[in-house]
Amino acid sequence: MSGAAYVVFDGDNDKWAYAYMNGWKANKNINFEYQNAHDLDAMTGRAQDENYVKSNLRRRMSRSTAVVVLVGEQTKYLYKYVRWELELALEMGLPIIVANLNKNNGQDNELCPAIVRDKACVVHIPYTLEALKHAMSNFPAFYRGLTKEQKAMKAAYSYRMYDK
Repeated sequence: MSGAAYVVFDGDNDKWAYAYMNGWKANKNINFEYQNAHDLDAMTGRAQDENYVKSNLRRRMSRSTAVVVLVGEQTKYLYKYVRWELELALEMGLPIIVANLNKNNGQDNELCPAIVRDKACVVHIPYTLEALKHAMSNFPAFYRGLTKEQKAMKAAYSYRMYDK
């Protein structure tokens, strides 16, 4: 993927999935490359201050070309940061890749945060190495190629190749 990916996830329950992504990236035997927007700068000890955190997250997202959302059992209930990050991604017009940790392909209406359901700027994929590689390499350019009208449509994209 060219450009940085901003990864959104439930830090209490789904950090393992984020760690796997970074492990795949670090493993020289696995072909998985992405620039992690969270590595672009470091937060200081002021990271307990919500305004400071959101300011840093906004800066990181502004340097990103796509957002990856790791959707687990509790993600849709998180409003302080996850919902705010998704609102910001939509406001910035960034393509969003929703990776279902339960490995379902397509929009999972039970787990997907409502704010990113039925949006043309979102592709819903299973959380697998191959699906992430494909979506991160292809969906941002696909989305940028859509017309303004197509971007405004109510749609839910998935990759048929990952249907079970």
